[in-house]
Amino acid sequence: MKKLILSSLAMASLAFAANAVTYMCVEQSDGTIVCYDVDKVKQVYYESTTDQGVTVSGKEGIYTYVDLGLESGTKWATCNVGATKPTEYGDYFAWGETKPKEDCSWSTYKWCKGSSSSMTKYCTNSDFGTVDNKKVLDAEDDAATANWGSAWRMPTRDEIKELLDGCSWKWVNDFNGSGVRGRLGTSKKNGATIFLPAAGDCDNTGLGSVGYNGCYWSSSLDEYFPYGACYLYFDDGDIDKYNGSRDFARSVRAVLR
Repeated sequence: MKKLILSSLAMASLAFAANAVTYMCVEQSDGTIVCYDVDKVKQVYYESTTDQGVTVSGKEGIYTYVDLGLESGTKWATCNVGATKPTEYGDYFAWGETKPKEDCSWSTYKWCKGSSSSMTKYCTNSDFGTVDNKKVLDAEDDAATANWGSAWRMPTRDEIKELLDGCSWKWVNDFNGSGVRGRLGTSKKNGATIFLPAAGDCDNTGLGSVGYNGCYWSSSLDEYFPYGACYLYFDDGDIDKYNGSRDFARSVRAVLR
């Protein structure tokens, strides 16, 4: 992407003095000219419209996002929480926890009393714990918000479905020469791309299936069994949304609020 300090379509620049103020002017491809007071310009530089082989549409804080032209307007981060580029796996979080985790079981899960039938938060059925009828994560329990700031959050079930439906998906064994496996999504609307590495997940036996599947949490509770929550799953033959046990630690791909 181009930094906002310059037009994204900048083709030429020049400087001139007027009334003792020096301006830098940028002529865009449509002929319009945008001028900047050079005393207020900290630095001028360019960035690529792609990052590690995926589309970058903009930046929020220090993290980049892609606009896939989705009807809701939802913008998706270009890398996982805990990662610095699209091909890194990032961190793994139990659902509703905000610190990375690889010791995954009900005995270590924050929102229960040691079992799947003793939920203490996010419960819609008394057979599984204390009912509060919360169905979507509060901001303080959202791993994206807690780690990346208030502009970011985990996607909902509906936003995951929109992502899946709004892109054409293919399995890749060596994304952009990195040796990393995963799923490449190409927007059906504008051709922008997003890559989800096959980071595996963590259950009570530890981290597994790295390079073979990807599991990405939503912020939405399971509609039927509150010991579970919705997540995006894929391997080389399938990509869809499912419900899974909340104590498992999985990847998080943030969206903008």
